[in-house]
Amino acid sequence: MLEFDKNTFDIASVEDELRVDEICRKLLKDFHQDLLRKGVSPLASGSLAQSADYYLRDYLVSARQQNLLEEKSGVVRRFAATWYIISTLEPTVEELTGHLNGIREFYRYLHSAGLLSEAFLALIEQECDDIRWYSERIASFWKIRDDGYLAWERECSLKEE
Repeated sequence: MLEFDKNTFDIASVEDELRVDEICRKLLKDFHQDLLRKGVSPLASGSLAQSADYYLRDYLVSARQQNLLEEKSGVVRRFAATWYIISTLEPTVEELTGHLNGIREFYRYLHSAGLLSEAFLALIEQECDDIRWYSERIASFWKIRDDGYLAWERECSLKEE
């Protein structure tokens, strides 16, 4: 695994975003190789890494400019319950479940490397496991009418609390 500290993932400028994105690419390649070493099939390893990549680089780094190692509750929840739904042409619970599986395994990988606390990993796993609620969020999104979006978004806002 690559060597870095928490501040490595701070993003304060476009240059930082590009630097962090490149570090994340390398980290994701290491994650993929680790899955293969553990005996996960190439197809499953690729799928898990691709889902972690989508979450990490598209959501955390690009859309949120958030530090990967900052232990904040709700980070996966906001991704799954709102960002994924509004950023995907045809969001489905099946696709989202695949993403959440990759996210869960990626955070387990970070924890095994000593980069995240046990308590934070437990919180992430809990957020990844809330499939029923995310399914309800997708269904309620399709039922939005007129000016109902704001009320729907407030239920799991992308704004930091």
